[in-house]
Amino acid sequence: MEMVVDDDAAKIKAAGAAWRAPAAMVLVQLIITGLTLLSKVVISRGMFIFTLHAYRSAFGTIFILPYALFYERSVFLPAYTPCKSSLVPVCAPRGKWKEMNWRGSAWICLNSCIGYAVPSCLNYYGLRDTTSSYAVIFLNMIPLVTFILSLVLRMERLPLGTVTGSLKIVGVLLSIGGTMLVSFYKGKALHLWGSILQRHNEQVPVANHHLRGTIFLLGCTFTSACWYPIQSIVNKAYPHKYWSSMTTCFLGGLQTTLIGIILRRDRNTWKLGWDLQLLTIVYTGAFATAVRYNLESWVVAKRGPAYPPMFIPLITVFTAVLGSIFLGEAITVGSILGGATVITGLYVFLWGKSKESPE
Repeated sequence: MEMVVDDDAAKIKAAGAAWRAPAAMVLVQLIITGLTLLSKVVISRGMFIFTLHAYRSAFGTIFILPYALFYERSVFLPAYTPCKSSLVPVCAPRGKWKEMNWRGSAWICLNSCIGYAVPSCLNYYGLRDTTSSYAVIFLNMIPLVTFILSLVLRMERLPLGTVTGSLKIVGVLLSIGGTMLVSFYKGKALHLWGSILQRHNEQVPVANHHLRGTIFLLGCTFTSACWYPIQSIVNKAYPHKYWSSMTTCFLGGLQTTLIGIILRRDRNTWKLGWDLQLLTIVYTGAFATAVRYNLESWVVAKRGPAYPPMFIPLITVFTAVLGSIFLGEAITVGSILGGATVITGLYVFLWGKSKESPE
């Protein structure tokens, strides 16, 4: 009898463990959805984009620091090597912070600009000129653009004439076609229900610069894809992910702060009050930066790097539904058709990726 109970308990425990990774990734997509909706509201109400990104980076740096101190203490706290030529038990410090050479510093600085600050600001500008449900469609393109960029840089190979290669090509072509469809065809606007957060006279302003916003979002997609090959080089030059991420966040925020001050020197632009702007910044730093990063890192360690992208399409669904409910955003037929095509292309691509034989 006790053996049966133990077997049942083991099965329940195993089932619970199997659901942890999917649940973590669903939570990540909800966090990104919340980030998108909050950012859309504060930007549409006039918040300066460089101010938003600068404070976001500052809070992100603060919230990542405890993880770096806890998980990578050896970087900050130097260890000591025994001195064989002396009776003294310890001698010269060998802290891993010394591993940060000029090469690693240069790549982290480049990554903070091209892979972090630029795509974030382009995404904010694209979000300002379009809708949240439209902007998140381009997130589905990032894995595909990353693959194309990796091919150009010869970091990835495309086995032509094989099932894997054919599926990847079909997936990329479908996603490109879906992006073109959603960019150039709107169709009928569907208002599923009224907003419950915004009053009728306080609706989030409707974007009037669809083409300009699309260009910003395409730029965001490309520069976001640049993050992955650059980050792979950073990991080799300085393999301490929390410290490198914190440094990237800090330097990216410093860059946007300097540019923002040049563009707008009015002190009121940089003031924060106890309002939705502060909530958005704290939420972005705590959840969309620190919590999201740690959840994704844990899932990659458990299931591999190909697992997290499978959940990206959920952001499109969550944002479309919640954006319609809370912000009263309309969903166009073009967005539905184009988004479905992009998502289909992503899954076809990931299907081909899953069929790769390990080297």
